[in-house]
Amino acid sequence: MFNPSREEARRFFFDTWRKYQVKESLSGLEGTALDIILQHPEYHAMLSDPEKHIDRDFLPEFGETNPFLHMSMHLAIEEQLSIDQPQGIRSHYQNLLKKGSTAHDAQHIAMDCLAEMIWQAQRNNSAPDASVYLNCLTTKVHRNS
Repeated sequence: MFNPSREEARRFFFDTWRKYQVKESLSGLEGTALDIILQHPEYHAMLSDPEKHIDRDFLPEFGETNPFLHMSMHLAIEEQLSIDQPQGIRSHYQNLLKKGSTAHDAQHIAMDCLAEMIWQAQRNNSAPDASVYLNCLTTKVHRNS
């Protein structure tokens, strides 16, 4: 399993943005990351200044969202959808789209459920439980009816 450090993960997004700006070719994963970056123009200035932001902490107690965590969760959802893991996520995602969610909004809903599963695993000191994730998505799909 690929397990980059915080700096490596951040450099990946910085490098992808830089390559896009100078029109260098991108790998498959970089292309996916670029699609995510382009959907978040609020991060473009930050991505253009890696030395200022490579070590920056984004503190929720100050109302800050960590853009690297946010984009990484988008990448995780993209990967999960591509391989339908956990099994059934693709169906839930498609149901959100059928109920009128945009692709971006549907990913944000999935991200909320992914975060819930991770939080519960941490709280219970247990492995992540895919049923928690999928049950959350089921609830969100029905709520969007």
